[in-house]
Amino acid sequence: MQQKGVALILVLWILSLMMIMAGSFSLTMRREASIVSTIKNNAQAMSIAESGISIAEMMLSNPDLFKAWRADGRVYEIIADRAKIRIQLLSENGKIDINKADQQLLQSLMIHAPVDEEQQNGLVAAILDWRDPDDLVNLNGAEKDEYKAAGLNYQPSNKPFQSTEELQLVLGMDKALFAWIEPLVTVYSGQSQINLQMASKEVLQVVPGLDQGLIESYILARLQSVINNQPTPSFPLNSEFNNPAGQNDVFNVISEAVLDDHSKAAVNVVIKKSEQNAETPFQILKWSRVTANNKTLFTVKMSELLVKKYAEPELNN
Repeated sequence: MQQKGVALILVLWILSLMMIMAGSFSLTMRREASIVSTIKNNAQAMSIAESGISIAEMMLSNPDLFKAWRADGRVYEIIADRAKIRIQLLSENGKIDINKADQQLLQSLMIHAPVDEEQQNGLVAAILDWRDPDDLVNLNGAEKDEYKAAGLNYQPSNKPFQSTEELQLVLGMDKALFAWIEPLVTVYSGQSQINLQMASKEVLQVVPGLDQGLIESYILARLQSVINNQPTPSFPLNSEFNNPAGQNDVFNVISEAVLDDHSKAAVNVVIKKSEQNAETPFQILKWSRVTANNKTLFTVKMSELLVKKYAEPELNN
């Protein structure tokens, strides 16, 4: 009788162990299935976001000026099957070219930056020293001796910036300041001035001599011109920085997709028109995936820039 009791206990233990193993296996499988599903959905969201770049290229090339998209920071939305895509376009001619901007414009940029006055002067001079071809130090600037004294194992390139990311190497630049500056600057316009018709509100706010009320009224007028299918109005001030000359052939395109299960992905691409290649009308100059959680086109602030929504088939009409 005692042996039967022991056997029963052993059987119960084995059954309990098997149930625990089965539960653990089931939980592991559910977790793995969830991970696989998340990976699949994220990949799908990325694929849809990348398709937004092709859509932007098509709409930028539209010969109908009323249907063509404008690259002044406006946001366009496409409602597709199981997903929404938001696309923002910015002309690089509407930004500050860090290789061409003079000291006055760079100083105005830094005045609005989240740094103190002493840092402002030092950063402007350090940028000028980085891009000029000599080793002469501007007032408050930095050449190779200053970088060495700061414990850095590199020195200014003494040639034009090759990318906006290179700004991070300039003495005095930190991560937070670069994150603030990056959307406002470019190396692609080749212009010392800014095309104010294409400039975002944030760029207009750092241009010297522009009144905030004038900026607000112009942004509103420009928005209404898009909604009413009218030409972009000229900036209502004969500013020395109002330079519509130069081709708008380089664009910064941000495309973000959100699936109905809330999976999302975004890409940030710089493209250039290729007039001589009909098969490939645009050349990709820079491509990056947007990973920061706070950089999204699906916010209330970005919704204020939303000018048009399309159902996917409408793009082909």
